[in-house]
Amino acid sequence: MTSLPESPQTRIGAAERDTAVDRLQQAYSEERITQDELEQRVHHALTAATRADLDTVLHDLPGPAPAPAATTLTAVAGRIDRRGAWRVPRTLTVVSPFAKVRLDLGHAVIDHPVVDIELRLEFGRATITVPHHATVDLDGLTPGWKGLRYRAPRRPSPTPGPTIRLTGTTGFGRLRIRHAKPR
Repeated sequence: MTSLPESPQTRIGAAERDTAVDRLQQAYSEERITQDELEQRVHHALTAATRADLDTVLHDLPGPAPAPAATTLTAVAGRIDRRGAWRVPRTLTVVSPFAKVRLDLGHAVIDHPVVDIELRLEFGRATITVPHHATVDLDGLTPGWKGLRYRAPRRPSPTPGPTIRLTGTTGFGRLRIRHAKPR
């Protein structure tokens, strides 16, 4: 099934409004717009109902920076901690012999329909928080000694989200996956 192209009159939701506000704040921090412009444009972005409404607010700003295609996060000991509004790459490899890993994708910027996360845990433990509307694919994951803690949502989200595909091994570490609470 092919999706229809979006028209300017396509209704938008909170996620699109939040992304527009993030772009406006970025433009302000880069001194592309003034404080007054920021306030006016944020108001229009938050009250926008259609794609055309958002386009009028963002038309003269550069597009968002693309996410890198692949990234590797490595820590022998200590912590790997990613949370907040960080941009998730298409492919992410996490190498952690003894470190504690926390990846929070709940409020991250995800530009891809599928995100591949390869885990190489040995003795460390990892907690991964996925967006509330995401689908989690664990087929390529080999859980280790302590296993895996994940419970799929009872009710699927009405709006489809990205697919988070986990592969790799957890060794003697523990992996916990949970869904973020909806905004």
